[in-house]
Amino acid sequence: MRSQWECLLQNLGCWQGSFTRISPSGEILEDIPSETSLELQADHQTMRQVVRRFYGGQPQDLVLEYRTLNRSTSFFENGAFSQGSLQFAPYSEFGAELGLIYGDRRLRLVALYDKASHLNYFTLIREHLPHSNSPERPPLTINDLIGKWEGSAMVIAADWFEPESISTTTEWQYDGDRAIMSLQMQTNRGLQTITSTGRQDAHYPHILNFEGDNLPDSLSTDQITHQMTDQMTSQTLFLPDGASITCPIAIVNRQPFQLSLSWLIEPDLHQRIIRTYDRKGEWTSLTLVTERKVG
Repeated sequence: MRSQWECLLQNLGCWQGSFTRISPSGEILEDIPSETSLELQADHQTMRQVVRRFYGGQPQDLVLEYRTLNRSTSFFENGAFSQGSLQFAPYSEFGAELGLIYGDRRLRLVALYDKASHLNYFTLIREHLPHSNSPERPPLTINDLIGKWEGSAMVIAADWFEPESISTTTEWQYDGDRAIMSLQMQTNRGLQTITSTGRQDAHYPHILNFEGDNLPDSLSTDQITHQMTDQMTSQTLFLPDGASITCPIAIVNRQPFQLSLSWLIEPDLHQRIIRTYDRKGEWTSLTLVTERKVG
């Protein structure tokens, strides 16, 4: 396993794209061209990160330099990562960033909640390296997921223990306005199966609502039993570039929850990254799932 710093280095380069602010219902509120560069300094121990956004054609820079990573940020070996609040607390703002990387393209998303714990807005960040020939994917639809997918999940605990590898099989079916997801995981506790049912929103066909059900990305094996009895309304919002975000519409105090960013990189290749919080509101794990379509 690479060190966290070595995993960060998989993101080196100048990433060009845009910051797109999106409402919880999927409305695009603004789209700001951007350029984010990550450069290792001459001492090979300092990272310089410049986030440049162009407002009306005029650049505005945010410059960061750091030599270590704090506990709120975790990376996988391929450079995928998440950073965000270590603790959810009522009456305070809450947020997290989820990032996936594949070759010369990156997909990131920031989800922010207000002080009433209601989903406020998303920022979707689609990026590529200069001279990239990889086209952007069309907006994701439920039909893109229908079928059987097989792969594996890597789970990093919040205390940065050695990642746990879990084999996965995910199957999506569509019946009327219902999307049915079945997930099987081969863990050290044996075979675990989760089934979730989402209904297409009557007003927003690009949204699936999951109410009083397991989240479709429930991969943290120590929380499966708890989630079976919890009631929390979550949604999956389908987004441009083959992306989707699954998260609570409102976070309920003393209930576990997850934030999950998914990316259909190719018609038969799908990744998702999941940030998990427990009943105490503490961040507990980060999971990266990579699956290929097999049927």
